[in-house]
Amino acid sequence: MAVAISPGRDVMLTVDADQIEQMLINLVRNAVEAALEPSLGNDHSGSSKDGGEVRKPEVTLNWVVEDQSVILTIEDNGLGLLNPSNAFVPFYTTKPSGSGIGLALSRQIVEAHGGSIELSNLNGKRGCQVRVRLPCS
Repeated sequence: MAVAISPGRDVMLTVDADQIEQMLINLVRNAVEAALEPSLGNDHSGSSKDGGEVRKPEVTLNWVVEDQSVILTIEDNGLGLLNPSNAFVPFYTTKPSGSGIGLALSRQIVEAHGGSIELSNLNGKRGCQVRVRLPCS
């Protein structure tokens, strides 16, 4: 599955590249897994179990510069968050093979860089959005 990247303007960040790479791997992997998760009437094979429209899995990534910060947004069209309040709790997972450390580690990385991270369900459509705010250099 391809992840659509809508690049923003060039921006310089003073960060630990390895840590930010790990954060991005965690967040994009979660989004892809959520988008690929079968839902009722949709098996991603091009057919629908109930005769309805088949949902094509989608993940988008973009960024904007706003108030001396870069805002990175990752959206998927998966089922969304069932319990957003537990999303950053270490070892909490809804995945059969999940460890529950990816989001907690991502938040720790972002906060260590002076930033913040938020997860929310999309308004008016299915899916989830992750917003990461990091200070610009």
